[in-house]
Amino acid sequence: MGDFGVGDDGFVLDGRPVRLLSGALHYFRVHEGHWGHRLAMLRAMGLNCAETYVPWNLHEPEPGRSRDVGALGRFLDAAREAGLWAVVRPGPYICAEWENGGLPSWLTAEVGARARTRDERYMGRVADWFGRLAEEIVPRQVDRGGPVVMVQVENEYGSYGSDAEYPRLLAGLLRDVGVTVPLCTSDGPEEHMLSAGSVPGVLATVNFGANAREAFDVLRRYRADGPLMCMEFWCGWFDHWGGGHTVRDAGDAAAVLREILECGASVNLYMAHGGTSFAGWAGANRGGALHDGPLEPDVTSYDYDAPIDERGAPTPKFWAFRRVLAGYADGPLPEPPPLPPVLEAEARTQWAGWASLDGVLEALGGPEVTEPVPPTFEELGVERGLVRYALDVPGPRRPYPLSVRGLRDLAVVYVDGVRAGTLAGEDAVLAEPVAGPARVELWVESLGRVNYGPRLGEAKGITGGVLHERQYLHGVRARGLRLEALDAAGAVRAVASDGVPGDGAPGLYRGTVVVRGAGDARLELPGWTRGFVWVDGFCLGRYWSAGPQRSLYVPGPVLREGVNDVWLLELEGAGRDPLLRPV
Repeated sequence: MGDFGVGDDGFVLDGRPVRLLSGALHYFRVHEGHWGHRLAMLRAMGLNCAETYVPWNLHEPEPGRSRDVGALGRFLDAAREAGLWAVVRPGPYICAEWENGGLPSWLTAEVGARARTRDERYMGRVADWFGRLAEEIVPRQVDRGGPVVMVQVENEYGSYGSDAEYPRLLAGLLRDVGVTVPLCTSDGPEEHMLSAGSVPGVLATVNFGANAREAFDVLRRYRADGPLMCMEFWCGWFDHWGGGHTVRDAGDAAAVLREILECGASVNLYMAHGGTSFAGWAGANRGGALHDGPLEPDVTSYDYDAPIDERGAPTPKFWAFRRVLAGYADGPLPEPPPLPPVLEAEARTQWAGWASLDGVLEALGGPEVTEPVPPTFEELGVERGLVRYALDVPGPRRPYPLSVRGLRDLAVVYVDGVRAGTLAGEDAVLAEPVAGPARVELWVESLGRVNYGPRLGEAKGITGGVLHERQYLHGVRARGLRLEALDAAGAVRAVASDGVPGDGAPGLYRGTVVVRGAGDARLELPGWTRGFVWVDGFCLGRYWSAGPQRSLYVPGPVLREGVNDVWLLELEGAGRDPLLRPV
């Protein structure tokens, strides 16, 4: 039991001053079999607290249907067992480079621009969600013998909206469901962000990657007393498909950490360990200063150039941070735990069958609907996955440009069954004109919903229409394929299978890999273009030849000794047999 509180200039536990030395570690980005190791790594770095977001969309895939909300409680129990406190950030919006910023796509489709406002319908959904989430958080608060010392209200709301009443109402909801530990908010260190995102009587914290003293000066001008805390010290950064890999110098990051601590502040390293956005849950940004430009989808790896890398190994940044944090420890720091086992020997996948995309859609897709204009992913109930749009160009007519308005995000186009190109962008035009009559199919893939900025909650799919010259083509037949439809081995085995094609055609490739000495591994995909991989029903996430990520991390607990099932959903063009290597 403990009484954790907010003093005039610091945190107190049972009347004695304490400093939160926290590290972000998302339970949903780490295989549960590795939680204990990663939490022990936090302790070895010199931290006394673990912080995690909670993604609403992961846990409520449909209104009122829960999916393993208990994972949060199990993670908090693991943190307590590791000797760590915990900070929980339940949103409802979390950003986190996560699909839709953690908000369910069914919710943003339902309320539109009213998300993250005090709209009654939206707030009613939030109240229901908080009520369910409270079952995992409330019994594990520090005053009840658990690890939870603080809960955050929303996330960086001051970067999004100006209604200061909205976060105040959220704070009230958290109190109503039984949260008794201190609440906090987190925002950028700018006064307009702090004024909109903070709540009277609730601790305000700031997020930054450098210039700690300047950031805390802004916070002090806004709040004269209370603990100083950097809720997100950005010690690394994330990557986008088609971009480069971001790296931050360990010495530079350690110097900023030292500056934060010299200010007498508490800190949360974002990220201490990033992990992986398995199962296609990676989000996306919009480019440009106003976050309203081209789509920039996030890669599957959330390594983040963190001090603990994607597979849990210490980096030079880990050791640099440990040297800084050791000066604030009560005694000698524990040594890092041994790394989890790695794959004993490399193994190559052997293919046993293949099914066309049409065959997969026929077996595992949703119902086909016919609408005057293309329905969105949201209207078809597809959160992560793809939609096949089919329509007819009337004729006879001479060749005209075929264009797609409001395309989100990527479409592989077929004309009379022949691949005609790939389209991307809000206003995309096929390279070769199309004559009528013709049957056109557009296989559209969501590359991740926007997780930050004014375009949060935007719909996916074809959101405008398909035009032949200047004429809209109506009578669109659409059918969606949800990624989770391929998670069950029984469902995949039920898909009719043919021999593996020699031309690398897109489709569902099914095979096995024989493992000796199961452990952490990487799956290399030479020559494959873009798609998703499952190992024994566990979706590793998206691969894409666009880079910078060139392989997928395979957690050791996913593999089993001997024969393992592998299936790949390739959307453009297959390559050589995938290779499993020790990590």
